[in-house]
Amino acid sequence: MNKPMRRVGIAMLVMVVLLLANITYIQVVKADDYRTDSRNQRVLLDEYARQRGSIVSQFDGQVLADVTATNDKLKFQRRYLNGPMYAPATGYYSVRYGSAGLERAEDDILNGSDPRLFVRRLSDMVTGRDPRGGNVQLTINPVVQQALYNAMMSHGYTGAAVAMNPKTGEILGMVSTPSYDPNPLTSHDGTEQQQAWSNYTKDPKNPMLNRAISETYPPGSTFKLVVAAAELENGASPDTPVSNAPNVTLPGTSTTLENYGGEVCPGTTFKDALAHSCNVPFATFAGQLGADKLRATAANFGIGMTNLAIPQKVVASSLGDLDSTAALYQSGIGQRDVRLTPLQDCLLAATVANGGMAMKPQLVKKLLAPDLSDLEGFTPEELTGKPALSAANAEILKQMMEASEDNTKGLGKRADIKIASKTGTAEHGTDPKNTPPHAWYTAFAPADAPQIAVAVVVESGGNRGLEATGGTVAAEIGRAAINAQLGGG
Repeated sequence: MNKPMRRVGIAMLVMVVLLLANITYIQVVKADDYRTDSRNQRVLLDEYARQRGSIVSQFDGQVLADVTATNDKLKFQRRYLNGPMYAPATGYYSVRYGSAGLERAEDDILNGSDPRLFVRRLSDMVTGRDPRGGNVQLTINPVVQQALYNAMMSHGYTGAAVAMNPKTGEILGMVSTPSYDPNPLTSHDGTEQQQAWSNYTKDPKNPMLNRAISETYPPGSTFKLVVAAAELENGASPDTPVSNAPNVTLPGTSTTLENYGGEVCPGTTFKDALAHSCNVPFATFAGQLGADKLRATAANFGIGMTNLAIPQKVVASSLGDLDSTAALYQSGIGQRDVRLTPLQDCLLAATVANGGMAMKPQLVKKLLAPDLSDLEGFTPEELTGKPALSAANAEILKQMMEASEDNTKGLGKRADIKIASKTGTAEHGTDPKNTPPHAWYTAFAPADAPQIAVAVVVESGGNRGLEATGGTVAAEIGRAAINAQLGGG
């Protein structure tokens, strides 16, 4: 064989080897990724040939998503009951646009392909029984979910709210508004699906964004709970004296940081500073604590983690660079580069309520077989294994938060329920002084025996514009969830 022929032969051999390697990579290494890709229409068409499992609530067995039989080739169509209310939790399942949310995270159970359902699949094949997927039981309490959704929607607010059991981490409610109806996306009419998708994705209000776990905001004064925890762990007491000055100059600058409205703080102790949400003391605390202590405490509240919601991932909350004392001062009041998801903000109150230990949020209570027998249950799990503050200091901070609630205006207060809370009014935008602030409220109740923690953010002032505060806008929504969970009155 002459030299040119050898070169051609070697080149062909190399290409065959590369082709075989690529096929092996696709079919072995990447096979599962392609199979689980929500855009894989072939897999979706196969899944539609069998009955998809239901998504239900643990509290009353209420069905949140099921299927109906059809006369077309797809056989079954996904159906969402109260679709917009639960869309942030369920997500959607569409033959054209794939899946999202819980529908995607628990797809193997819902479509019946999970290895734990192998015996069931084998039995179906032997007996000729129609194959079915398993079911997912959520921790959500429909009463709390309804209260949060109605309160947000009745005002036309854009924002999010999360409620959880602080002792277990079970998510009792997760709302994002404006929301969307997933039902048109499940239609077997391609035109209807396309029209719905176009409407949702082109809407400037972005209704398909789950703001509860996929959006971060400056938390404003709700972040003072983190600073307060760090300060208590650093040896402070509720009676520690603080400055009541209306402003303080940021170290190394000529810029001043002011209390809300430029007012003098109505007290001279640490407890007074939290009750009246005075900025100067907390900015000073953050500067004195330093970046390392502040970051360590924040991390034990879960800030920076992404596996906060089982099984869905969340956007990581962050403190920013904290690269100067001036930056620490601004961060100490939840501004500058501090960004939290509403879920993370809920964890602030929940951690204090649980004696200083953050619990890992859980959205799924159980995985169930098609016959409703248990496949897997989820037990409470500590988030980091380290307390954000000691139980003794958590009790002190709880009492300080009760004083904060007593000083908070807004609707929905009940004399028979003692609440511990913190409000926040967060500046944002390129012209923050002339941009309506985000309004926050994070709380737990009953204060002495907590059953629910809640956090609410209302974007850009809600219906109060520049005059918005956490107490006048967000507090009544959080209290609505508390009242719904606790009942009575």
